[in-house]
Amino acid sequence: MREKPLSFAFLTMAWLALVALTLLSLGLGEWFGAAPWLPLLMAAVMWAKGIIVAGCFIESGVAHPFIRHLVRIFVALSPLALVITAFFGDDIARWSAL
Repeated sequence: MREKPLSFAFLTMAWLALVALTLLSLGLGEWFGAAPWLPLLMAAVMWAKGIIVAGCFIESGVAHPFIRHLVRIFVALSPLALVITAFFGDDIARWSAL
């Protein structure tokens, strides 16, 4: 368990990595807007950003194991939901219609 807080330099690098991933996702969306594989790549970027936020800013590594597992599940399921919605959005909308 980590006892001392993360350094300012480390947090700055994590923030810059998040900015770089955001710019990468914007660029990929602009360049490959209609590519069928783009949702998979965006899900990978989303997963990487979730890992950075959970580890550096939420500090899930020092949280109670239950909370740590919940955060890991959320970080894993969010990109999966993006992929499922991208590839099966019409079916999901039809299944969930009242």
